[in-house]
Amino acid sequence: MPSEIRRIPAIESLPAALRGGVVAIGNFDGVHRGHQSVLQPALDIAARDGVPALVLTFEPHPRQVFRPDVPVFRLTPAHMKARLLEALGFEAVVEHPFTRAFAGLEPQDFVKTVLVDGLGISHVVTGFDFHYGRNRGGTPATLAEAGRANGFGVTLVEAFSDEGGAVVSSSRIRGLLGEGEVAEAAGLLGYRFTVEAEVTGGKKLGRTLGFPTANMALPPQTELRHGIYAVRFRRADGRLHDGVASFGRRPTVDEDGAPLLETFLFDFDGDLYGETCAVSLFGFLRGEVKFDGLDPLVAQMKRDEEEARALLSGVRPLSALDLGIAFKGAAA
Repeated sequence: MPSEIRRIPAIESLPAALRGGVVAIGNFDGVHRGHQSVLQPALDIAARDGVPALVLTFEPHPRQVFRPDVPVFRLTPAHMKARLLEALGFEAVVEHPFTRAFAGLEPQDFVKTVLVDGLGISHVVTGFDFHYGRNRGGTPATLAEAGRANGFGVTLVEAFSDEGGAVVSSSRIRGLLGEGEVAEAAGLLGYRFTVEAEVTGGKKLGRTLGFPTANMALPPQTELRHGIYAVRFRRADGRLHDGVASFGRRPTVDEDGAPLLETFLFDFDGDLYGETCAVSLFGFLRGEVKFDGLDPLVAQMKRDEEEARALLSGVRPLSALDLGIAFKGAAA
């Protein structure tokens, strides 16, 4: 496994040493189990052939280009996606700029410009429904034909379904997170859903109530159900702390405020301001409630802490990815 994945901003920037590799193509938002069913064959073929294993993805998300008025709730921003791909074993991810001009390439030009001249691939792996080029005119059949004509192999992977027979998709996972179903979402991701942001200062009301919190502003397009979660908090140095977090508008004390993630770390006393930290969600405890005063709020927060401690005491990693994201380090 590479010690650190290379993030390459465009196909033109690909180092010569990484040409001739196996490339998995896709947006891969979430790097979920469905994506992993495409990514793993690319790793296997690269290992078999002794060539680099790469991922070709696109920035920004295509929907941000074609529908800028509809915000995209990204499960994994580019830096988090790269970290997951690194954990899987890829050597590099090419984050090629996605523009209307790029989307307008004729399918044959996409093959020549991107795959042949740009990346010099020996093999490409994609999902069975992969389309490319202007008006999505490139199909799996034309890709296979292009591979024969240009001397690269093509592997198409069928859709991956969960144990219940339903296809695993990023949109399905977004929907589950919007309902607070973080445990079910984790089952589809193969790891606990994790957010990352800088810890910022707040009104310090939690500290006066005996529950000091690390406050993090998430992107406004985050479609996570407002409520209380059992979480694991990872600091920049890798140290882990169990905790309970509230995501929402704090209706008891500040119902007009912007949504904020506030995490109370168990058995911790320190300064986190300015640190970029990660929070992994293990369970949804309850929805957001407006209490009639601070005393009932504090009583409920104590019950939330007890429930979160109990839930987190028995958790186990779901996969190697989960082990790296939510379990690496020394728990509090």
